[in-house]
Amino acid sequence: MTVEIHVPTLGESVTEATVGPWVKRKGEAVDTDEIICELETDKVTLEVRATTSGTISEIVAEEGKTVGVGELLAVIKPEEKSDPKSAKKEPSPTIRKAKPKESAQPSKPDIEDAPSGRKMMAQHGIDRDQVEGSGKDGRILKEDVEKTLKTVRTVSSDHTGHSESGLEERVRMSRLRLTIARRLKEAQNTAAMLTTYNEVDMSQIMTLRSSFKEDFEKKHGIRLGFMSFFIKACCSALIEVPEVNAEIDGDDIVFKRFVHMGVAVGTPTGLVVPVLRHAESQTFSEIEKNIAEMAGRARDGQLTMADMQGGTFSISNGGVYGSLMSSPILNPPQSGILGMHKIQERPVAVDGEVVIRPMMYLALSYDHRIVDGKGAVSFLVRVKELIENPQRLLIEI
Repeated sequence: MTVEIHVPTLGESVTEATVGPWVKRKGEAVDTDEIICELETDKVTLEVRATTSGTISEIVAEEGKTVGVGELLAVIKPEEKSDPKSAKKEPSPTIRKAKPKESAQPSKPDIEDAPSGRKMMAQHGIDRDQVEGSGKDGRILKEDVEKTLKTVRTVSSDHTGHSESGLEERVRMSRLRLTIARRLKEAQNTAAMLTTYNEVDMSQIMTLRSSFKEDFEKKHGIRLGFMSFFIKACCSALIEVPEVNAEIDGDDIVFKRFVHMGVAVGTPTGLVVPVLRHAESQTFSEIEKNIAEMAGRARDGQLTMADMQGGTFSISNGGVYGSLMSSPILNPPQSGILGMHKIQERPVAVDGEVVIRPMMYLALSYDHRIVDGKGAVSFLVRVKELIENPQRLLIEI
C-alpha cells in the first residue's frame, strides 16, 4: 500500500505552480509532516509536507515542472509496522560479545533551515554539512549558502586560471521573479503613471521617537520605528484625498472607505507586498508589531496568498538600502504608492537662516486616470505636514 502526495490548494485564483527543489530524494526516509519539496506560485513559496512516515518510492514531478492543483507529485511507501504476535515471542537468551563503543561524532541538530537556504543548497548540490548556519540554533540562511558558494568559486578559480567559462551562471527565473516582471510591465503599459516629489524635515519625528522609544518598547514589547508614523500619516491623507485610495473597475471608479496598507518587503527571492488590513484603525504599537511579524514571515517564505491580496495603497522604503530618490511603480489595481527614502542631513532655509536638518525625499506615484495633479500634490503635502508635526497625528487634526 502506498500514499500519494498531490499538489494542494494554492490559493484564490491560483491554479498552477512550479515544482521547486526536492528536499527529499527517491529512496530517502521521511517522517510525518516533514518537508519533502517546495512549490513556487506567482507570489509565495509553499512547502509540501509528507502525510505519513515512510520512504519516498517515486518522484513524479521533477524540479522545474509546472503542475496544477491536485496533480500527483510523489508516492510514499509507509513504514511497515511490526507484527504484535511476533513481538510477543522472546528470543532465547544468548551470550553476545559487547561491541566496542564508537566515538561520538558531532552532528548538527535537527533544525528546519530557511526555505531559501534549502532551495539554494539543492540548486547547487551543496551538502548541509558544508554550510555553517548563522541563524538561530545554527539555522542555515540563504546568505550562509552564498558565502559557501563564494568560497567554493574562489578555490575553483585558483585551479582554472583566467578562463571566463567559470565566471557565468545561468539560473532559471523563479515563478515569483517572472510574476514581478510581468506585473511591473503591466503597470507601465496600463496605468497613466506619474510621480510627484516633496521633501520632509524629520527633526520633530526623530526627537519624539528618541524621547519615548525606551518607554514604548518597555510597554509594548516592540521598537518604535518610522514606518508607523508614515502609515498613520498616509491613512489620514487618504481620507482627505479618497481618489488615491480608489481603483478602476471597467468604466467605474471604486472608492474604498478603509485602508489595507501594502508594505513592500525585500526577501531573498524578490520583493513582496504583504497587506496590513484596516491600518486606519490600528494603533502605533499594533502597526509596529504587525509589520515586524509580516516581515519575518516574508523573509522565511511563510507568507500565504491571502497575506498579499486586497491592498488599497502601498508604501515602499528604499531608504533602508540607501536610496536617496526614486520613482516607485504602482502595484495594480492600486492607484497610489508612497516611496520613502534615505534620511540625509542637508542645509535648508528656516526663517531666513541656513540650518542643517535631517531631510527625506518623498515620492508619490499615482494613476493619472483617477488622480489629478492637484489631488496627488495635496496628498503628499498632507503627509509632509503630519510628519513634520507628529503631534497632529496624536490629536487627529
